[in-house]
Amino acid sequence: MNSLLAASGGERFERLDVLRAVAIVWMAGFHLGFDLNLYGLMPPQNFYRDPFWTQQRTVIVSLFLFCAGLGQAVALHGEAGGPRFPRRFWRRWAQIAGCAVLVSLGSALMFPRSWISFGVLHGIAVMLILARLAAPAKAWLWPLGALAIALPQFVRDPFFNAPYAHWIGLVTKKPITEDWVPVLPWLGVMLWGLAAGQWLLVHRRDLLAGPVPRALAPAAVLGRWPLSFYMIHQPVFLGAILGGRALGAW
Repeated sequence: MNSLLAASGGERFERLDVLRAVAIVWMAGFHLGFDLNLYGLMPPQNFYRDPFWTQQRTVIVSLFLFCAGLGQAVALHGEAGGPRFPRRFWRRWAQIAGCAVLVSLGSALMFPRSWISFGVLHGIAVMLILARLAAPAKAWLWPLGALAIALPQFVRDPFFNAPYAHWIGLVTKKPITEDWVPVLPWLGVMLWGLAAGQWLLVHRRDLLAGPVPRALAPAAVLGRWPLSFYMIHQPVFLGAILGGRALGAW
């Protein structure tokens, strides 16, 4: 979810763009299903407990965060020798954080009892900073990522159930919310993406920066605008559903 995925020295990492496009298109399909179910336009589904849906959500979020980690590796590589937190990082971070606030406000209107206080954009905003701080660890990012993923399985406390602390992830009871992407365990996925990106840039750069077939060119373009797509797709879906209902289409 980060435009710093762009390139070092003007180079475009199109294969990474395509991977990100896969994540956002899959996410859009998931959300469309959720919306259709919410308004009774498909056979009733349980998006909160049915493994068919919950496992998809896990894979989609994992792919998003892994791509964000890859993107940070590319960005840091292009910024070698500069400050760890350049101005353009903070500009993009502010966009993500601002969109996270908009998601919270919009979800509060639709789901006042389960609004999104710390969803995927909130998590990414925090994890991007932590990933940048951890980046010099290089090979140690793999075990650090594993630790972040494993820690919530072994360390839990009711203190972290509170609204001001559940974003950390060490809860004994999940909060009631439409989306929750806490720092732990999800930071581990971003760290693994960062570690993989650092390794690929040294040993197999072509896997990230190689050309893509012409048929995948539209996906590469789409993958350059993940944040815009994320913020636009749900209003479009909901507008179409509610508009169609108002016109008697369904």
